[in-house]
Amino acid sequence: MTPIQAIIIAIVEGLTEFLPVSSTAHMKFTNPIIGVQPSPFVDMMEIVIQLAAILAVVVVYYKKFFDFTRVRFYTKLIIAVIPALVFGALLKKYIDHMLGNLYFMAGVMIVGGIIFLFVDRWFRHPNIEHESHVTNGIAFRIGCYQVLSILFPGLSRSAATIIGGMSQGLSRRAAAEFSFFLAVPTMLAASVKSMWDLHKEHPEALTTNSLSLLGMSSIITFIVSIFVIRYFIGFLKRHGFKVWGYYRIVIGLVMLVLLWRGVI
Repeated sequence: MTPIQAIIIAIVEGLTEFLPVSSTAHMKFTNPIIGVQPSPFVDMMEIVIQLAAILAVVVVYYKKFFDFTRVRFYTKLIIAVIPALVFGALLKKYIDHMLGNLYFMAGVMIVGGIIFLFVDRWFRHPNIEHESHVTNGIAFRIGCYQVLSILFPGLSRSAATIIGGMSQGLSRRAAAEFSFFLAVPTMLAASVKSMWDLHKEHPEALTTNSLSLLGMSSIITFIVSIFVIRYFIGFLKRHGFKVWGYYRIVIGLVMLVLLWRGVI
């Protein structure tokens, strides 16, 4: 992998991890377009830059995560992450299979985009404006929505949890923030598990020569993720989901065309 390819991958991860557009789908299609072939090192890089994205959430919301008197905050996150941990463990073979089905992923991008065109009409009257008003029951139900992103790769974890939050009465801002918070334990657990599995199967993936690429990519993803986290909520409050719906539909169609033409 060249430094330019690593930079592109890092930027794509940083831009898409917390937007409702599916970072997984973007990574799956970006890699072959820029000439990156599947390899243990590529898998390693994707795990490492995902950890950098997690760190960005913790830094932006450090007052939340490092206020250890907020027991209810941690309790809600633990409760909310349970469904994803359970289904992720039970459906590992299914998940691995579906992640290789790019036609399915492109289709989910389009269907998700169509749904986004109507989301703002469905949830017009939120009654929860702050995370502190989210109960344990609501947190668990939002966590159940997160499972949809596991069952349907290309849906987007962010999209599933934000819509799940809005369905429970959260405002756009509150739903987006809770989605960010929930990303930390969810992505951390997934990344640690993936890293462990990769190390067992391909201990040669991490070498001294690769550390510079991993470090550079992590820094780029971290910076881009902070920018996205800081500005996404304001954008969502002003413009809603419709713009993301159109984006997903267009990108999904482009993905299908590229697949049909054998470009990827």
